[in-house]
Amino acid sequence: MPDTPEFPVPPSSPPAAAYPGPVCEHVSRGRISGTIAHPARRAVVAPRALIAEDDPVSRTLLERTLQGWGYEVVVTCDGAEAWAALLADDAPHLAILDWMMPGLEGTEVCRRVRALAQSIPTYVILLTARGQSDDIVAGLDSGADDYVTKPFDRQELRSRIRVGERVIALQQGLAERVQELEAVLGQVKELKGLLPICSYCKAVRDDQNYWHRVETYITAHSAARFSHGICPGCWKGVVEPELASIEAST
Repeated sequence: MPDTPEFPVPPSSPPAAAYPGPVCEHVSRGRISGTIAHPARRAVVAPRALIAEDDPVSRTLLERTLQGWGYEVVVTCDGAEAWAALLADDAPHLAILDWMMPGLEGTEVCRRVRALAQSIPTYVILLTARGQSDDIVAGLDSGADDYVTKPFDRQELRSRIRVGERVIALQQGLAERVQELEAVLGQVKELKGLLPICSYCKAVRDDQNYWHRVETYITAHSAARFSHGICPGCWKGVVEPELASIEAST
């Protein structure tokens, strides 16, 4: 009996890589709301985050934790460095600030960040050893979006960062939609009010008492454009008699 032919077994697909990027697949430029109901996974660039921590051990632990989650980390050692980094044109939209730092405390950096005019506000997580409710209220009142107590729990920090990712993604989508709408509105001119029009030639009078052809006036005061043609009535009532007159004269 012949041997059973061996069929090559296709290699198994490699496991999918961990998704390091922010949860921004709920953002769509094609909708007024900036969101979609059933997002599809799409490739994103490595997210960036700023950390400000004066303690070298905590700073290194926080940096390596974020890098392990796929972040490009901007590291600062005190509040003054963090503030300078947040003023840069390419400043990260996510910042994790220690409360107690030399120079500027994390709460003061929060207040300064909130005073900036930003299309996409920086999402600030305050890292603090203070766990009393009064301290938490003071931190949030300073402008922080969230807080994590020290020593931080990795899972709790990851969950709070994910909340920040979603907020940043939605803000970015809305900012893009606002820019698109502003660009469209800048090109739209609205016709409104009572237009004085000649009863015979249909010319329209403007605010400077000049008369214009209808298409000229509408083109100047709206986004409409005209493509000229001849309607059936004018063809029979005007063009055909003229053609007949030309043929008769020749």
